[in-house]
Amino acid sequence: MSLLMNISTVVSVLNVAVLLILFVIYAKIYVKSRAVFTIGLMFFTVMLMLHNLIAVYAYLAMAPLYPDELLPYFVAIHIAEFVGIVSLLRVTI
Repeated sequence: MSLLMNISTVVSVLNVAVLLILFVIYAKIYVKSRAVFTIGLMFFTVMLMLHNLIAVYAYLAMAPLYPDELLPYFVAIHIAEFVGIVSLLRVTI
């Protein structure tokens, strides 16, 4: 795998880690408050985790099929997502 594909994979795994932290926080909030809004936030984090896990699987399973010209865009998308998720975590804490 190329360096950019490795970077995309690592950032996707970091996204999943941060999303797991967010999910646990939202679950604790739900247990305390029973606010329906937190169920939506938990669903949102699960869907983003699913997206990142599928991306990691696709990168590992189909790496030779991706053209090199496409890889910088994958890196940019995952880094932008990481920044957004970390910002959401920061606001949540």
